[in-house]
Order: sequence, then C-alpha cells, then structure tokens
Amino acid sequence: MDDSLSKSPRSQIEGTRSKFAAMAGVYFFGSLNDNFYRQAAMLLVVGAGLSYLQSWILFLFTLPFIIFASLAGFLADRFSKRSVIISARLSVIIIFIIGAAGLYFSSWPAIMCAVFIFGLQATILSPALNGSIPELYPPEHVVTANGIFCVVNNAAIMLGIAGAGFVLDVKGTFSDVPLGQCVVAGLCVLIAVITFFVSIFVPEFPAASPASRLTWRVTIESVVTLLQTRRDSLLANSIFAKAFFWFAGSLQILIINSLGVSQLGLTKAMTSTMIVVEIVGIGVGSLLSPVLAKGPKWYRVIVPSSLLMAGALLAVWAVPFLPAFIQKVSLAGALMILGIAAGIFSIPVTSFVQIRPAPELKGRMIAASNLADFVGILLSSAVFYIFNLLSIKPSNCFAIEALMVTAVTAWLWIALPKETA
Repeated sequence: MDDSLSKSPRSQIEGTRSKFAAMAGVYFFGSLNDNFYRQAAMLLVVGAGLSYLQSWILFLFTLPFIIFASLAGFLADRFSKRSVIISARLSVIIIFIIGAAGLYFSSWPAIMCAVFIFGLQATILSPALNGSIPELYPPEHVVTANGIFCVVNNAAIMLGIAGAGFVLDVKGTFSDVPLGQCVVAGLCVLIAVITFFVSIFVPEFPAASPASRLTWRVTIESVVTLLQTRRDSLLANSIFAKAFFWFAGSLQILIINSLGVSQLGLTKAMTSTMIVVEIVGIGVGSLLSPVLAKGPKWYRVIVPSSLLMAGALLAVWAVPFLPAFIQKVSLAGALMILGIAAGIFSIPVTSFVQIRPAPELKGRMIAASNLADFVGILLSSAVFYIFNLLSIKPSNCFAIEALMVTAVTAWLWIALPKETA
C-alpha cells in the first residue's frame, strides 16, 4: 500500500513543515528587503528636500503589478512554480546591487529604476509563491497557512520599516558617504543573497499548464480572467472584497500619517507606532480567522468583520473629540480593533481565491486578483489626493471611509447569502 494513502491528514501536514518553512522564509526575507529598501529610499528623498519623489517610489513599485499581472500568472502556470521563485530571487541579487549603488551614490534615477524592478520581480513571484500553498496543503488547511503567511508578512513589513530609520541613523561616514546609507546598501544585498539560498528549498510541483503558450493575449489575460469570474459569483465577490480590503488598508495608512502628525500633534515615531499597532491587529485577526471562518459557509464571517471595521473607523473619527490625555490610548485601541477585524475579513477571501479555481488556472486567477488589489491601492492614492484637495480633516476622512465600508458591507450582505460554497 502507498504510504501516502495510509497517512492521516495531520501527519501529511506535519510532513510538509520544512517545505512550508522555506516558502515562509522566502516570503519573509523578500518582504523585509522590499520594505526596508523602499522606506530607506523614502527617508533619504525627504532628507534631501525631494519629498515629492515618495509618491513616485510608491507608483513605480505598484505599477508592475498592474502591467505585468497577466504575464506573472502565465509564468506560474506554464512553468514549475519553484523554478519561477528561484529565478525571481536570483535576479533580485543583481537588482539590489544596482539599488545599493543608487543608495551609496545618492543616485535617484538608479533608486527609481531599482524600485520599479523590485515591483516587477514581486509581481512575478506572487502567483508562484501563493499558488504553491494549495498545492502543498489540502483545502481545509489553506486558510491556516495563509494566516501564518499574513503574520510573517506583517512581521517583515514592521521590521523593514522600523529598521530602515534605525540603520540610517548610524553615525559616521565611509568614503564621505553617510555610514547609514552604506549599511543599508550592504544589508539589502546580503538579505537578497540569503533569500535566494532559502528559495532553493521551496517544494517543487509539476507545471499546472505546461502546454500554455505566450501570446499577445497575455497582456490582457488578467482583465479577461476577471471578467470571466462573473460566471462564479462567489469567486467574483471574493476578489472584489479582497481588492476593497487593500484599497481601505492603503487609504488608512495614508490618513493615519496626517491624523497623527498634522491633527493630533503626535511625533513621527508615535504616528508610525500607531501604524504598527494596526498591523499587529491584522496579524491577530489573521490567526483568529481560521477558527471563525470554518466550514462551507465561511463567507458568513465577512459581513460581521466588515461591520466591526466600520465601527472602528468611526471610533478613530471620534478620537479628536476626546480629552487629550486619553487620545493616544483610544486611537491605539481603535486601530487595534480595526486591524483585527481586517485580518478576520481578509484571510478567508484570500484563501478562497486560491482554492476555488481549477489547478491549471490558479496562477492566472491569483495574478488577476493581484491586479484588482493594486488597482485598489492606486485608487486609494487618488481618493487621498481628493481628500487633501478638498482640505478634509484626517479624522473626517476616517468617517467617510466608514461610510464606504458600510456601503460595501450592505452590498456583501445582499450578495453573499445567495451563494453556495
């Protein structure tokens, strides 16, 4: 008898721990390096009096997720996902050498070029890495695996953002270049090398669709794929909900910075801490999600968690009306609840997008979903620009976002109960 058939599901899951650890390692170090470099670059442009370049850094990193999403999905289906992951991580070593040189010489064109290519490799990596989870685990364990991935990613983001400022403050010079910049450049290359070696241990599975051919349609494949999801309304609703999560989350971070520094008079460090509090909350919610979203009607957790998000946003709106001595604690508490609700909301829909498509379509569907996510992120930038153009107070922006979340919740409440898992 085949030993694999005699193993219990638990023993099969336990037997994949080292493989999953390699995948989580690639996820962690990759996200750490991307956030570490981007934050360092943003701090440097601000210090050089070129704050407007921050928006270009975000734009250039996000743009590849929209332009090349279809190509990334094709590669994840056409080739072994492990081969795609290793190739992407190998190319990053070269890219980070260019990026490190940009930091060392304070060359903004080199930095911008590196940021764009970082976004490109992250675009290609995402469908291959995330698409490997349902290949490694049975469907009932995918939500748990995604919850762990979310915690790993949040930890990497927090460490990258916090570490960039700390390292740049290192005193001294090296060849007339601030020592902090030199250390950032060196660490980026070192982390890139470590990530490549970790990627070698990622599990290998056969290509899902080896007969696929690259054609001009690949440039619009993700758009076509998104349109085709109308045939599966639960999948389409999940992709929309996931994209809305990224829209709302990106908008919140932009508003929190203005709320803390401009309206509440918090220090930049305290304002950044508030963002970290929400990210921690998302991690907690991600761990709670597998417990709350069990069973075939997992989607029933979406509406309550969305309502909780709307309530937490209103709580943030109310903070400026409170006595000054409890504003910080109240803001931190509201953001923690907001993060927990967001984590509970996001993990089930992310997992369903990975599980639902046929095996030969998973890569393309994840890429199409990524396209929707990053369109949401770009829209959040546009909405935030309008808020600033209209001189709306940051706290009132939270109230407006609460109304947006409530409207989406009402729509999901109407749509989701009609579905069958």
